[in-house]
Amino acid sequence: MKVALVTGAARGIGAATAAKLAEQGWAVLAVDAAEDNPVLPYPMGTAEELSTVVDMIREDGGTAEEFRADVRDRAQLAAAVAEAEQRWGGLDAAIAAAGVIAGGVPLWEMPPEQEDAVLDVNLRGVLNLAHVAIPAMLRCPKPRAGRFLAVASAAATRGLPTLAAYCAAKAGVAGLIRALGTELGDSGVTANAVSPGSTDTPILAESARLYDLPATQTFAAQQPQQRLLDPAEVAAVLAFLAGPESSAMTGAVVPVDGGLAL
Repeated sequence: MKVALVTGAARGIGAATAAKLAEQGWAVLAVDAAEDNPVLPYPMGTAEELSTVVDMIREDGGTAEEFRADVRDRAQLAAAVAEAEQRWGGLDAAIAAAGVIAGGVPLWEMPPEQEDAVLDVNLRGVLNLAHVAIPAMLRCPKPRAGRFLAVASAAATRGLPTLAAYCAAKAGVAGLIRALGTELGDSGVTANAVSPGSTDTPILAESARLYDLPATQTFAAQQPQQRLLDPAEVAAVLAFLAGPESSAMTGAVVPVDGGLAL
């Protein structure tokens, strides 16, 4: 049985990815801080939501455990990796899906603590996971097929007004993935990312509030497909990237955006 660790697993793309991998036979360690961030004005995923994700996987016959860890804390992520290794004997994939958003004002007016939260979760959190998860995958015997995956965003390549810190963080994720692809080389471990467009998640709901829009559905008009993405659609691509069929891909940032990047 292959083993995956997924951050941001309490809801949104992280929860959908945990469920999809478990459906495909992976053992999943579902990781989330599962507590609110006091500097962000909207609720984070909860402990109850994280437990529900794991319970639903088990009810469907899958294998999953929950683990509380804040991606801003490398030691907590190291403990999560150790838990996966001890429980299931190794780590085959790590998926960095935890994310937050803040903004709504020009960068120079953004509260420093909110800017820090966006950069620390969305970029530093991915770096932290790479620091502790990639060595674990490299500890697996050859021939390896490790997968380090991250959730970037269409914001990595589009300049979104009043979301400068978020754009910077996601562009950093894309750059990190490209660099990791070269660093991992022929190790048997690959690094790839998905770049979602407007996806029906709590982050999009907060984006609508920041832009003073009446509903998240308003964002559908900016995508050629004229609809919001479902988190499960992004999760399906992450599951593909986690599997053996993606063996020739590394350093790639795959648009899953309803055509937004066109």
